[in-house]
Amino acid sequence: MSTNATVSTTPILEGRDLRKVHRRGATDVVAVDNVSVAVNHGERVGLVGESGSGKSSLGRLLLRLDDADSGSVYIDGIDVTKVRGRALLPSRRRCQVVFQDPSSSLNPRLNVEALVAEGLRIHGLHAENRQERVRTLLAEVGLQDDAILQRRPHELSGGQKQRVGLARALAVEPAFLLLDEPVSALDVSVQAQVLNLLMDLSVRRGLAMLFVAHDLHVVRHLCDRILVMQAGVVVEEQATEALFASPKHLYTRALLAAVPTAVTTEAMATATTTTTTTTVEA
Repeated sequence: MSTNATVSTTPILEGRDLRKVHRRGATDVVAVDNVSVAVNHGERVGLVGESGSGKSSLGRLLLRLDDADSGSVYIDGIDVTKVRGRALLPSRRRCQVVFQDPSSSLNPRLNVEALVAEGLRIHGLHAENRQERVRTLLAEVGLQDDAILQRRPHELSGGQKQRVGLARALAVEPAFLLLDEPVSALDVSVQAQVLNLLMDLSVRRGLAMLFVAHDLHVVRHLCDRILVMQAGVVVEEQATEALFASPKHLYTRALLAAVPTAVTTEAMATATTTTTTTTVEA
């Protein structure tokens, strides 16, 4: 398997002074307020905050899914802020996204084979052995039954749909994944399986990740560093264990205190201690 691990001092993805204002009638809502963030090659970064804190808006700006009102986005050190249309394809291949709700992000009219092959077709990859490439990708995310190739999204469980979304993102061999609340709609046991899979993929492929979540405990066992957002601003940034040991900001402390962790954290910790990919139907 090829790897995207790169020894580089230039971040794979960087946003500088990004600002986004949503205009709702006569009211302006500042979603992202002059935020700068960088993710290095192979690094796993958590972006955490409550609903409405601006974390998903920031993620969309970083991937050019939305345009910032001001600020710049760099991929591999290249300013892509004003790039449009097909000129964005190289950036799209380098940086992919897995969305929160796979039911809405997967085309219900396509079967699994077509969904995963879509990126390969758009980028002109693996034309001669595309079906075999799709099988390999599905096996990599723990879906090894060939019968799944012909199923449509409504025939899959939540965990299976999220794995298909992950296989689709991996198809173009990106160097970076934006994971926007990818486990929030899943049961705790399935969350742990998916987190375990993400850790495994990051290590084996050298993938950098920005993991957007509202729960600090979900990202603890995956991320090297955590940024905490409140009201469109990054209020704290620390290495993961340093943040849990000594949170500096009152908002971070409130987030840590708000989540009951006796069962959830123990289940996550147990499941994410192993980094092997297994075949599951969850």
